[in-house]
Amino acid sequence: MATRIAVFAGDGVGPEVTGQAVRVLEALDLPGLELVEGDVGAAAYRKHGHPLPAQTLEISRSVDAILFGAVGDFDCDNLERHLRPEQAILSLRKELGLFANLRPARVFEGLEALTSLRPEVARKIDLLIIRELNGDVYFGEKGIRTLEDGRRQGWDMMSYTEDEVRRIAHTGFRAAMGRGGKLCSVDKANVLETSQLWRDVVIEVSAEYPDVELSHMYVDNAAMQLVKDPGQFDVIVTGNLFGDILSDQASMCVGSIGLLASAALAEGTYGLYEPIHGSAPDIAGQGIANPMATILSAAMLLRHSFGLEDQASRIEAAVAATLAAGIRGGDLGGSAGTREIGDAVVDRL
Repeated sequence: MATRIAVFAGDGVGPEVTGQAVRVLEALDLPGLELVEGDVGAAAYRKHGHPLPAQTLEISRSVDAILFGAVGDFDCDNLERHLRPEQAILSLRKELGLFANLRPARVFEGLEALTSLRPEVARKIDLLIIRELNGDVYFGEKGIRTLEDGRRQGWDMMSYTEDEVRRIAHTGFRAAMGRGGKLCSVDKANVLETSQLWRDVVIEVSAEYPDVELSHMYVDNAAMQLVKDPGQFDVIVTGNLFGDILSDQASMCVGSIGLLASAALAEGTYGLYEPIHGSAPDIAGQGIANPMATILSAAMLLRHSFGLEDQASRIEAAVAATLAAGIRGGDLGGSAGTREIGDAVVDRL
């Protein structure tokens, strides 16, 4: 079968980590593998005058999945907002209908002492955060205005329609059915009308999934529980803003943001896969970035977009074996460089 994948390396350490993930994909000798490169972020802005040029969007629509590196560059912070590197990923989510962000978090054996939690707490972490990607304040109207008394006021509109909530709720319930059968919906329904609608719709959808245990939690309590008793969670479903924050918090509960992969899925099997870390321009070009999150993102790509469970599991096992052998980057207290880690994972395939 054809395995047509776009590779958008992006900025900073993006090209370094995606390069190792590509090596892993190529080592699997997948039938019909075709990799198509495209420019995004600051690299695209410098070359084409826009962070998501038309040719990159055209590539996106011609492939079955996207492997994404990272975007962001300090030198672009003063550009108009629509030209900043981060608009590349936001626009891809909107243009391609990527509404469901899957962010798994679990502690690899032997890394318990490297997390921010007590080892006996950390080793119980095996959860999946599902974040809605197309709504909330990230896509609402926003601006800065001047009040009558001359003061400046920034404003952002948070909103969800019931069909947006219903769609992500179904994703959460289906994921829970394939895991431990527990779904925790995180909101702030005690103060936000947006969250009250969210909770109401999730409860309505729950009637279709009688075998899934549904619970609700306010986001401030969820943040506390993630560090107090993370083992209680199986699947968490939440909105765009809350999911962004909680999934980054979960990364430190497992030892490093350099270990967390993610998938952004549309209806069907199309998806964009990326590490949850940023472009880290301060260490770009030094060959010290941990590529494991991107390699694990490639495993998610094979599983969710192509149904290649065996190959995905092989990648995950190779990463686990590499960590168990003590081959770790600086983010995990080791000294292995980007290429060395990639070599180790490829060897263990």
